[in-house]
Amino acid sequence: MPVNALKRLGGGLAQALAALRQAHSWRWLTYGIAVGAAAGLAACGYFAAIEWLQNFFLTRLAGLSLPAPAGEHLFHMEPGAYRPWLVPVFTSLAGLVTGFFIQRYVPETVTSGTDGTDATTRAFHRQGGLVPPRVPLIRGLASILTIATGGSAGREGPIAQIGGGIGSWLAQRLKLSARERRLLLLAGAAGGMGAIFRAPLGGALTAVEVIYREDFEAEAILPAVMSSVTAYSVFTFFFGTQSILAAPAFQFTDPRELIFYAVLALVCSGAAYLFIGTFRACKTRLFAPVRERLGIMWTLGLGGLLAGGIGALFPQALSGGYGWLELAILGQVPTLMLLAMVLGKTLATSMTLGSGMSGGMFAPALFVGGLSGGLVGNLAHDFWPNIASQPGSYVLVGMAAFFSGIAKAPIGPLVMVCELSRGYGLLAPLMLASALCIALCRKVSLYDNQVETKFDSPAHAADATVNLLEKHSVDERFIRCLPVVLEAGSTLGVIADLMRNSEARSFPVRGRGGRLAGMLDIHKVRSLVFEEELFDLVVAQDVMGPLFFVTPDEDLYAALLKFVQSGYAQLPVLAAPDAGAELVGVLNRRAVFEAYAGGIDRVRAQQDAGQAICGQE
Repeated sequence: MPVNALKRLGGGLAQALAALRQAHSWRWLTYGIAVGAAAGLAACGYFAAIEWLQNFFLTRLAGLSLPAPAGEHLFHMEPGAYRPWLVPVFTSLAGLVTGFFIQRYVPETVTSGTDGTDATTRAFHRQGGLVPPRVPLIRGLASILTIATGGSAGREGPIAQIGGGIGSWLAQRLKLSARERRLLLLAGAAGGMGAIFRAPLGGALTAVEVIYREDFEAEAILPAVMSSVTAYSVFTFFFGTQSILAAPAFQFTDPRELIFYAVLALVCSGAAYLFIGTFRACKTRLFAPVRERLGIMWTLGLGGLLAGGIGALFPQALSGGYGWLELAILGQVPTLMLLAMVLGKTLATSMTLGSGMSGGMFAPALFVGGLSGGLVGNLAHDFWPNIASQPGSYVLVGMAAFFSGIAKAPIGPLVMVCELSRGYGLLAPLMLASALCIALCRKVSLYDNQVETKFDSPAHAADATVNLLEKHSVDERFIRCLPVVLEAGSTLGVIADLMRNSEARSFPVRGRGGRLAGMLDIHKVRSLVFEEELFDLVVAQDVMGPLFFVTPDEDLYAALLKFVQSGYAQLPVLAAPDAGAELVGVLNRRAVFEAYAGGIDRVRAQQDAGQAICGQE
């Protein structure tokens, strides 16, 4: 009895899994949840490691008292003796250790993109969604060292690469197609960003739009949203739901203030050209020649030394800088200090990431954009306090506008800021400033591997052609008559008789319990039918091949792939995607070819008609 129950349970699970593979939306929901859960756990470990090590290196050992944002009081250590000269020592060692492992195991990643987000974009467009597991592992651990020791970099890029690597790994284990692998790559990246920034919708939208300059990956929205929500839920289970930054509930109430937000867009665009220009110059003119002469390890060591030196003299440029952003939102940073922090962060980030050290550009970009907006907000409030009554709101708008301009992502950053401020009170100025920044920053781009649209992506090269067979289902073309079914014990004599009396060339073979177990291809047994002494010794089970079948709701393109893979001339049609389902007919390979030829003729006729109309006009 228990054995039969287990068999029934196993059969039920097998049917459920088979049905899940056919239920497209439910399957992607499941994939998104699985990837999001793994990405959320990875984000938890990643965040905790950075927080503890950063407190240990910068607070306990170097004696620095850096402000922490409201949502990141995870660990508290009493500051040690004030020794800022230790910061360049830490960052140099981090650069050397990082450089050693990158040079030894993943040297190709030095030129793979701006940061982890850009490397994920490259994997989507040019690597079929394939990410070797060693890449996010080494780069992720290296970014922990970089940020914890004071390197000017963010967590979002590395965790996006880690999440994307998880999605790619899962897709490979499930033997999914290249298209599905790319979608899970984006889902993993969305989960990582949604968790680490605590903005599930903004993380999902950023992941699907940042890979293009003027497009977004619509197919990835479902798994990306599920992954981001799941990862966010896992992350907040351990660390709470409080936003990173303590932002008041700002409201836009005076239409005259839009003038100042337009000025903000101009200032943020100028800061964007300075930020990207400085980064590119350091990367190509300073560190690239050094890397050619000294190698990766010493180049990263030099970058760490320079970044740490800037941080020792100007602590506001260290690490991600969210604590300083929060102070700016609360109006506690003077105007001249805002300007100095923009310049210092730009230079420190260029040294850190321009040399090839691991980390993300997202946090530095938000820092520079937010403080650039804060400059405008402070000045507007000083001269027109009745209109610009909330200077802190300009910091939030500057964050979204700046990143939208340099990353060509108008929706994700805007939604992130709305999630961060817990409302849509700044929606109008956010939309205006982001649109203006995108228009003004046409000639500058943060990411190297972005492409304009899907038509420019190698990943979508096949989409430029029309797959005619996907428009037709098996139900339209299969023959509704039951084919001859061989029993597993049918002898070679029976098979030889079939060859003489049937036009079919492929026959399903039924095994135990009435389930189909395989297919017998006449061409593969033709040489045996002349050996009459084998007629009673060889049975169908001995010479059958693997089972292939189709269902009425499958499209003819899927059927064609099965014909190509199997080599059979006919395939049985089953009522459900299960080998024990009812046999309802047979699909001939010739019918698929005829459907394709008919589709080609219709397309040509439409083209000829269109040309005729154009000629008449």
